[in-house]
Amino acid sequence: MIITIGREFGAGGRTIAKLVSEALGLEIYDKDIVRETVKSSGLEEQLVQQEEEERKASDSFWRTLSSYAGSYYNDTQDEIHDLQKAIILKFAKQGPCIIIGRCADVILKEAGYDCLNVFLYADELHCAMRAGELTNITDATELQKYLHKKNGARESYYHHYTGKKWGDAHNYDMVLNTGTLGYDMCVKMIIDAYRQAQENDASDNND
Repeated sequence: MIITIGREFGAGGRTIAKLVSEALGLEIYDKDIVRETVKSSGLEEQLVQQEEEERKASDSFWRTLSSYAGSYYNDTQDEIHDLQKAIILKFAKQGPCIIIGRCADVILKEAGYDCLNVFLYADELHCAMRAGELTNITDATELQKYLHKKNGARESYYHHYTGKKWGDAHNYDMVLNTGTLGYDMCVKMIIDAYRQAQENDASDNND
């Protein structure tokens, strides 16, 4: 079974994923996906990081314009997404692991993998405080704008490539408020859910 973690920016996704991976002894894939994408594509790492979770409205505009003109619009983000999809499936094939973001929940479900799909969110104050630590932005208004931009981009990207609503509880097995529950409780709940799911799977196979 594979754990996928979607997260709002500043909700502690990477921190919680790391704690879960340490407790369960699972490989965790996040920046590794970026490195593999750079290696496979020859693109600059900065470009991959900029494109991998942001869907620009201008891309759709130019794609539509090109279709009317009978020409081809080369969408770098589509190329990156396709590469990362292949990389995610490669990592999943190697065994149980944790994969962060990048539509992994839908990619793996469509490929027939058993997953525990988790989404992490928090109130704006909690996310802003965490984002301030990560970015060194100190102005409250700028922090709010930054959060809205990051989360808006992730929402648009997820919807574009999956057709589903990012953060909608119906699309996940667990949706946890990290600000209210705290990181330690979220880690415990994910671990317990993972172990229970494994037990259920083993029981089903023995029936």
